[in-house]
Amino acid sequence: MGSEEQDRRDEEPPKGGPSSQEGLSTQHEQGESSAEETEGVTQEETSALSRELEDVRRERDEYLDNMRRMKAEFDNSRTRLEREHARSVELASERLVTELLPILDNLERALEADGDVKEGVEATRGQLVDILAEEGLNPISSEEGQSFDPAVHEALMGKPSEEHEEDTVIQTLERGYVLNGKPIRAAKVVVSKGV
Repeated sequence: MGSEEQDRRDEEPPKGGPSSQEGLSTQHEQGESSAEETEGVTQEETSALSRELEDVRRERDEYLDNMRRMKAEFDNSRTRLEREHARSVELASERLVTELLPILDNLERALEADGDVKEGVEATRGQLVDILAEEGLNPISSEEGQSFDPAVHEALMGKPSEEHEEDTVIQTLERGYVLNGKPIRAAKVVVSKGV
């Protein structure tokens, strides 16, 4: 009976449902309508996504364009600043050389003069020192008896001295200078050493 019962169930349509022919037709119609619904949603979503993609592309292009413009402006600014800096250096050099020309003239006159030129050279040196001081150049103090300062002094040699404490400047061999407060050349000095 088990196999006969099974055969009957296969032949009978499901209870409360349409016959197999009707079931296929109904299922087919339901499939079409659900496909149409899915298709309609997909088309709406697709068009919305397409619009969004276009908006994002447009925004990207605007950003790229702005970035390119900013890069060009930056390059132009850098080039302009480099030109202006070079021009400023050129003008500063020109001004300093113009101020130094009278000193060169005085040295040439001193060399052409007969006799003792020491007085003329001293006056010329004073003129040069004044011009350089106006530019911010000042000599470093390295008087005898002053404490050795490695920031502004360069010890070329050490000499034993009973008169001075250790690490005291005994003699200045070459004067040092600061330009606008910054050491540009250390004073070359002889320093006392313990006996």
